[in-house]
Amino acid sequence: MKVDLQKKFGLDVPIFAFSHCRDVVVEVTRAGGFGVLGAVMFPPEKLEEELAWIDSHVDGRPYGVDMLLPVTYDSEAEQTSAPLQTLIPQGHRDFVDRVLTEAGIPPLPKDQADILNAHIKAREKNGTPAGARQLVEVALRHPQIKMFVSGLGPMPADLVRELHSRDIVVGALCGKASHVERHRAAGTDVLIAQGTEAGGHTGKVSTMVLVPQVVAAAKGEMAVLAAGGISSGGQILASQAMGADGVWMGTVWLGTVESELTPFEREVLYKAAAEDAVQSKVLSGKSVRLLRSKFSDAWEGPDAPAYLKPPLQGLLFLEARARIDRAQRGDYYSSPAGQVAGTLTHETSVRDVMLRLLTEYADAAERLQTVMPA
Repeated sequence: MKVDLQKKFGLDVPIFAFSHCRDVVVEVTRAGGFGVLGAVMFPPEKLEEELAWIDSHVDGRPYGVDMLLPVTYDSEAEQTSAPLQTLIPQGHRDFVDRVLTEAGIPPLPKDQADILNAHIKAREKNGTPAGARQLVEVALRHPQIKMFVSGLGPMPADLVRELHSRDIVVGALCGKASHVERHRAAGTDVLIAQGTEAGGHTGKVSTMVLVPQVVAAAKGEMAVLAAGGISSGGQILASQAMGADGVWMGTVWLGTVESELTPFEREVLYKAAAEDAVQSKVLSGKSVRLLRSKFSDAWEGPDAPAYLKPPLQGLLFLEARARIDRAQRGDYYSSPAGQVAGTLTHETSVRDVMLRLLTEYADAAERLQTVMPA
């Protein structure tokens, strides 16, 4: 039976907010929406801290977590006991160093490099199935988490059974209508129909085309959330008109004071146009929509090496990003963001965004009544 998300979670608004920042998750949840924390960024111990903090700040409301449970990954990375950074080919390291050095971006000082390496070592296996399962185990210790979402295809059947036994809703990102049957077979409760406009791992079909196709394929048996390119109340109403039960929003929170971005990163974001959010494999080895930069462009050149499989490409990217961030080089900065980045021009707050969305939603509904009277 299709889950009624608003009723089950006690939501005032059908807004699901994906963020790597606990403050965003809390503010959206307290405002009557549903916050979902992206867990892949955290080592298990740090994830425990983040979830405990969220537990104590959401006034007893439920929230969710998003996990990356990869199907395609470097198998040696899964099996080795050595630091995964040692598996990155020297040729790839030399390419990155040459690109950054020619741009005048210096290496990290030794003390900062040591801190980065310790951080990477603590979370380096999150992108492997075994590492992701560690994060799942941490999250299962927090009963206020009422929804688990898989960002890379259906969840394994044994995990779905365990989550359902705990009355936890299972969601998954879906980029093609043809994937719906796989999700149905896996026991998925909520399909996040994510169009190509979205930031992060995304496919090729636009949201306007994808959502009604996924709704039709779900046959009323699974809830559907529309995702990708959604940043206004009118788009929320349009998503519902296409049959979606709500919306899944990520990029829109990046410009808020609560987000995880630094002032430097936000300034790059505010200058970006919609067309600057492009698809590239530079971040993880899989297709990700992110802000285009001279660094991402370099990987498309004829002398660039092949992209590494997850999680190795991601580790290489983190090393490069640390140098770019320290040098404050916006022209070489890339980070996941959807095409709505072009609408983010100045710093705001989660509360301001929520209020704007609700006001626009009401205005759109009123406008619709005037153009299509009952």
